[in-house]
Amino acid sequence: MSDGAPGQVLPVGFGFRPYRGDEDDGPMAAVRLGCAERDRLDAHSVVEGLPTAAEIAEASAKLVEPAKNQILVVHDGSVVGYSTIRWWQERDDTWLYLHRGYLLPEHRRQGIGSAMLSWAEERIRRLVEQHGTARTAVIGANAMASEQDATALLCAAGYRRVFSLVELELGDLQQLPERSELPAGIRTGSIGASHYRAAWRTVVDSYANTGFTQKWPFQEFVDTADPACWRAAWNGQDMVGVALCSIRRHHHAVGEVEELSVRTDQRRLGIGRALLLDGLRSLRERGATTARLFTGTANPHRSCDLYQSVGFRRQNEYVRYRKPLARPNGH
Repeated sequence: MSDGAPGQVLPVGFGFRPYRGDEDDGPMAAVRLGCAERDRLDAHSVVEGLPTAAEIAEASAKLVEPAKNQILVVHDGSVVGYSTIRWWQERDDTWLYLHRGYLLPEHRRQGIGSAMLSWAEERIRRLVEQHGTARTAVIGANAMASEQDATALLCAAGYRRVFSLVELELGDLQQLPERSELPAGIRTGSIGASHYRAAWRTVVDSYANTGFTQKWPFQEFVDTADPACWRAAWNGQDMVGVALCSIRRHHHAVGEVEELSVRTDQRRLGIGRALLLDGLRSLRERGATTARLFTGTANPHRSCDLYQSVGFRRQNEYVRYRKPLARPNGH
């Protein structure tokens, strides 16, 4: 047991140690691969797929102090599991501290998962104290609906399901339906840099009454902009909807519909469907053969109906759990 994991008791032969950088990325990718069959992982998921060592390195580099906020489980010198912690502020000012753990199936049901979870919760309590966010902080954890072991562990530890995302796939971009006529006065086109603020505002406003959504500053939108497959709809000079689509960086045959947003007063007019089809055609023109997207299962705008009407089919469900920030020793 390392200094980084006080109080976590592991079976004999197992130990915790901090993430050490590049040397760990390959073994961590191997853990994910080793979990794939048992947990019915969707390797091409845009929510949570099967990462390469390079993608794990990239994600680890974005962590704050990865050596402190990413811990590995080792057995006889081999990496058999790991946990990661990250955090952000949501639109309602909640600070979400999210932990995510993976453990090879052959080492489950021995108390190791519980020890990983306890490590994460202890570390989060220390972070909250450091950050001074206790008033609005909550602990979060994710699990796919198909991850039966992780789901059971979280529920037993007092986590509550708060919402879920469902991922959909359009398996063949050659088979797109024809676009129907747009309402009079509505036109669609590409998005240039001069349209960025209007596009960002269209998306942000669409989440105005949606809980559990991360703050999205305009500068972050600009920094990650990839407009080649973006499309917008205008009524005169007013932007009324956007479809933000992109080619997956590590899977060039897969396109993603990252956002599809239509202004509240312009919905049910066929604008969303037209934008979606425009975006999908742009993906096809740039070499994508399939497309993915995800949406909240509680989406009040029946977005799943729209996506399924153009050929998308449901894949996995990704459940988001939360737990109040319990004080140590019940305080």
